[in-house]
This record gives sequence, C-alpha cells and structure tokens, in this order.
Amino acid sequence: MPGSPYTDLDRPPLSAARLRRALVAPHGPWRRLELLVETGSTNADVVAAARAGEPEGLVVVAERQTAGRGRRGRVWQSPPRAGIATSVLLRPGEAVAERGWSPVPATGYGWLPLLAGVALAEAVRLLAELDARLKWPNDLLVDGAKCAGVLAEAVPGDGAAPPAIVVGVGLNVTLRAAELPENPTGLPATSLQLAGATATDRDPLLRAVLRSLADWYARWREAGGDAEASGLRDAYLAGCATIGRRVRVLLPDGREVHGTATGVDPDGQLVVDAADATAPLRLAAGDVLHLR
Repeated sequence: MPGSPYTDLDRPPLSAARLRRALVAPHGPWRRLELLVETGSTNADVVAAARAGEPEGLVVVAERQTAGRGRRGRVWQSPPRAGIATSVLLRPGEAVAERGWSPVPATGYGWLPLLAGVALAEAVRLLAELDARLKWPNDLLVDGAKCAGVLAEAVPGDGAAPPAIVVGVGLNVTLRAAELPENPTGLPATSLQLAGATATDRDPLLRAVLRSLADWYARWREAGGDAEASGLRDAYLAGCATIGRRVRVLLPDGREVHGTATGVDPDGQLVVDAADATAPLRLAAGDVLHLR
C-alpha cells in the first residue's frame, strides 16, 4: 500500500502505546510521550511546549524530521523510520519536592548536553554492542564516523514557568550508505547498521536511550547538578575520544584554536593546550576536528 509505514520491512514503525507503557509514569521515568509521524523538528516542538508552560518530563519522538536542527544551524535529516529523533523537556532550575531535588544553579546547565551524550553512548554500547565514543561536546562516533548528535537549547523562563532546557538526540540507525548526510566539517557519517550493530530495532534502542538519559539526569539532580559528585564527569572523560588528541577547534566567532585536548573542566568546558597560549584554554563552545 503506497504510503504505508510497513512498505520497508527493515524500518517498521514505532508504537506509541508500547513506548508509553514502558517509559511514562507510573511505570517509567517520563511524564508524557508524543509520537509524531512527521514534524519539522522535535526540538522546535518541545521548545514551543516549554514556552507554553509544559512541565518537565515531556518526550517528543518523530518517525521523520523534515527540518531537524544540528549545532550552528545545520540540518539533520533522515528517511522515515531510519533513525531515532527525539527531544525531551527538562526544568533543572525547578525544585521537585517528592524526589528531594533542589534547584540546580544555571551555571551547571552546560553539563546537560554532555549528560545526554553519555546516556546515548551507554545505550548504544549496551544494545548495539559497538564501541561508541564521544567527540566533545556531544557527537557520537563509531569507528571515527559520526553516528549521532545532541543539541541542547535553553528556553528563558517567565512569570508562569521556570527556564527550561530542551535536549534533542538524532541517531542514525538503519541509514544506508547512499542516505548518509554530508557533514560540513568533513567528519564522515555512519549508521548503526553500517557499523555492524548487533541490534537495529528502534523500539528497544529508543527505550534504552530515554531510560539512560532519565537515570543520568536523576543522578545529576540528586547531586545538586554537581558533575563530579554524580559521577557524570568521570563517565564523560572515560568515553570521550577527544581527550589526548591533537585538535582544531572552530570557535563561534570564526577564530580557530590548534592544540592538544587535555581534559574537560568542572564546568564541562574543553581544556586545550595551545602552542600560542601561555596557559591552557577553556572552551565552552566550538566545532572540534580530530587531527592525526
């Protein structure tokens, strides 16, 4: 049947009912889940919901994005049902009395995209059995090729609702070689299927990603947003392929930094020993290119 989601048997549709049973309270960690056949951008959808006062815990999943967004305004697109496109709504500055969570200072919010990267890599290693690594701040690499990305966006608060952070994840699952997107920084792309994953069923993959994300978020909130005390910084450093590498960093203002990435500081910034600097540089944003 033309237009049927079952025309490509390698890419069956997700089931909203099954996902809600597994992931939405009282049986799961999230408050509400919406599954869309198609949307422009799941991040844009959740940003709009945040501005309308939606509480923390919303998850939006799309079978296809037509205008998915990456870092620095790039487009992230995928054929229908060939990947995972999901965004979640977090309000870390809001106290949650029933869980004993105090508000996290805004200075700690920079860890949220790195937290999502750790959760994503954890899920891919567990289910797909691939050596998933992170490129600072939050690209997922398999065999040196980009398989997924994370985009976090801040939504200012108003009198009715506290500030929000929207975290989006785009994961290539069954994309074929001819369907892979081009990356303007020159980093090759791949998918779980092309990388030889043992599992490419999106349902358990999505569940694992969202459960891992909720678990790491809870640990971070319980530690008051402290990346050290929650174990988040150690987990990120253990899974980051950027540390110890020679890098070229393209900064948002157009400048470039060349040097060796030596670590990630307590605020989540990349520490780079640059030849032309008298002290290590701490970078809050930028496109990192791994050099040979």
